[in-house]
Amino acid sequence: MTGFEKLCEIVARLRAPDGCPWDREQTHESLLPGLLEEAYEVVGAVRAHDTANLREELGDLLLLVVMQAQIASEGDHFQIDDVIAEVAGKLVRRHPHVFATSNARDTGAVVKQWEAIKRKESKTGGANYLDTLPAALPALMRAQKAQAKASRVGFDWTDPADVIAKVEEEIRETKEAISSKNSAAIADEIGDLLFAVVDLARKNKLDAELVLQAANNKFVRRFSRLEKELQARGKELGEVDLAEMDAIWNAVKVDANSKD
Repeated sequence: MTGFEKLCEIVARLRAPDGCPWDREQTHESLLPGLLEEAYEVVGAVRAHDTANLREELGDLLLLVVMQAQIASEGDHFQIDDVIAEVAGKLVRRHPHVFATSNARDTGAVVKQWEAIKRKESKTGGANYLDTLPAALPALMRAQKAQAKASRVGFDWTDPADVIAKVEEEIRETKEAISSKNSAAIADEIGDLLFAVVDLARKNKLDAELVLQAANNKFVRRFSRLEKELQARGKELGEVDLAEMDAIWNAVKVDANSKD
């Protein structure tokens, strides 16, 4: 028995009538929060270059995949072997430059080929090009993927300066919407502005999610320094006005520039 087969056997045992009460109560839906959490734990381990933690987190993620398949098998929907066979077949079909005959050799050509094959395989038949874009993706990731897919068929600016101009245009329109005090227009324009900023990151070969996460981390570090400075002055957050906090923030920012 392979290690993977042993894992599947353990999960089936946990789900058995005389198995673990918690595991037996789980459903496809109840496992979703954990699935997302473990996926993010994997991301965290990769970004931290923590190989030992990555091994552990991949195991936790694999466990939830096996659990989902086990639940499906109990409902006579599919088995884990069906999951494996489907993804293996997909990899072979979508890599004709490796397993068959294809002229695709560089990364760009391979990605375009993958998209073309994927669209032909779409269960929705004559679906629109972007219909294959998963609706459940986080908004930031979905925006970047939508832009990248559109770019592959030529719908894209060639000059990053054009994207900057678009960002500036969206800022002007956002200001106008705010001046109008029309909440629907404000929401619409802020959405357009965010979308344009994501495009700016993409045109500079940056992942918008990673860029924003770095900004989040920087803000948390600097705000923590601000809090420590207040405590050193015998004060606490919520007890001082914005002017004092802003002055400390600016000092922290100057000092942090050499550290961040």
